[in-house]
Amino acid sequence: MTTLDTANTVPSGIAVGQALELPLPQTFATVEEERMHRKVTLAAAFRMFSKAGLDEGVAGHITARDPEFPESYWVNPFGHHFGLMKQSDLVRVNHLGEVVEGNRAVNGAAIAIHCAVHAARPDVIAAAHAHGVYGKTLSALDMTVEPLTQDACAFFNDIGKHDNFTGVVLDSDEGRRIGEALGQRKAVILANHGMLTVGETVDSAAWWFLTLERTSQSQLMAYAAGKPRPISDEFAAETYKQVGYEIAGWFQFQPIFDRIFKDNPEIVD
Repeated sequence: MTTLDTANTVPSGIAVGQALELPLPQTFATVEEERMHRKVTLAAAFRMFSKAGLDEGVAGHITARDPEFPESYWVNPFGHHFGLMKQSDLVRVNHLGEVVEGNRAVNGAAIAIHCAVHAARPDVIAAAHAHGVYGKTLSALDMTVEPLTQDACAFFNDIGKHDNFTGVVLDSDEGRRIGEALGQRKAVILANHGMLTVGETVDSAAWWFLTLERTSQSQLMAYAAGKPRPISDEFAAETYKQVGYEIAGWFQFQPIFDRIFKDNPEIVD
């Protein structure tokens, strides 16, 4: 997963100049401010997942590393609907999966998968997983995400594959293997299961998942309609530099957050 210096990086496709303003990731005066920001953004990400149809029963979870206690993670309580999530609903678990803040149970699969991913990737602030219909359909096929569209190039040479489905992931060793399949990439396909994405912000992890789900849909439609015409490796790699880096993922989530916050100001409660 590529990281660029935010001070010298702007998302591609925009004009820049002295009179123009461009949002960049926030900085915080205190750890309490940073924690609240991560939790509110996490609640907004769950609301986005719900609006995008990425909620299926009690399946799915997004985690955010705590800024003060980095070996612990904020996560959704088990069985709480994504579309109702507020920052105050979130539960904090330690690296062993034990609840250390909050009084709600947590999905065992969230513990097995996310604790292992966070442990393997100190650079990862957030990890997202859900059972989107297109992501899990593509995961059932013997293929990866291909550079068929501009948006798909965000995952060019940046998506792993975990090929061994052994049932619901409740074993920490299986979580570790998923972390190994992810490697240093931003996403991994979990065979016969779905997708997982990570980011250095909650914003980017959530955006990568949403666009990965839509990319899976586009790829499946392309193969259903005929013989797809892939983008060459040369231009896929060049396009990745424009749409696949960390700040680009963060930036894509900002208008989504603004809309969700406008419609659901209670997420800060």
